[in-house]
Amino acid sequence: MPSGLISSAREPILHENEFEKIRRLAYKTCGLNLTPSKHRLVAARLGRMLTDLRLPSYRAYYDFVSADKTGVALAAMIDALTTNHTQFMREPAHFEYLRNVLLPTLRRRPRIDIWSAPCATGEEPYSIAMVLFAELGVPPAPAFTIRSVDISTKALDKARAGVYQTHRLAGLSGAQILRFFRQTSVGHFTVSPVLRQAVEFERVNLVEPLSDSRLYPLVFCRNLLIYFDTPTQEKVVRQLASRLEPGGHLFIGHSESLTALNHPLEYVQPAIYRMPD
Repeated sequence: MPSGLISSAREPILHENEFEKIRRLAYKTCGLNLTPSKHRLVAARLGRMLTDLRLPSYRAYYDFVSADKTGVALAAMIDALTTNHTQFMREPAHFEYLRNVLLPTLRRRPRIDIWSAPCATGEEPYSIAMVLFAELGVPPAPAFTIRSVDISTKALDKARAGVYQTHRLAGLSGAQILRFFRQTSVGHFTVSPVLRQAVEFERVNLVEPLSDSRLYPLVFCRNLLIYFDTPTQEKVVRQLASRLEPGGHLFIGHSESLTALNHPLEYVQPAIYRMPD
């Protein structure tokens, strides 16, 4: 069998030309950089779609997605290919920086708006909201909103529902769980109404032109750039920078860096950048 093909007695084979068609479609749609090393991952994740749709081959699946003018099939394909791994209070140094460095200045404003992009299944924006409520009170003074966006409709549905299994709360203290969650069944917790009302969710593709023209003092975009090639990284960073107000801060993942990219931001410390005044 040729190297790189995925096969079994009952499963279709993802041929190289089929992988290339899917790779190009994913890149064109959302900048997702599916390198050859992702061949097995694509075969596994889209193989489930073939089974559900009762399609005989990856070529048939590609044709099905391309022919769907509603965009639903394409969105489902992107959902299947993207990883929405996250957790509450992930990379806690960022939340400490928000609490100790940024909030003393931000709390002088009439209101605070923060952008979380991508928000995955909601753990990040809910974590931000918990930090703000802890410092600003309930109801908060000033009021705030966490605008949260993602390309995955499946992830957004989970984020809006705000229901998490017990192990998903591992990054939170017992006091935070008691204050901001309600146990709704054995092993399942739901975010409290006060937390849910502070967060807005919307589907946005960060590779496409942004319709929102608001400026934010703080943008979280963590662990997204690692999925893009350099041109797409620069495009996304420029999009994010265009939504930062002067003096605003961008948080990226600690495994990411903007060092090799052309952008207008200045370095603050690892994974934190600032729009010059």
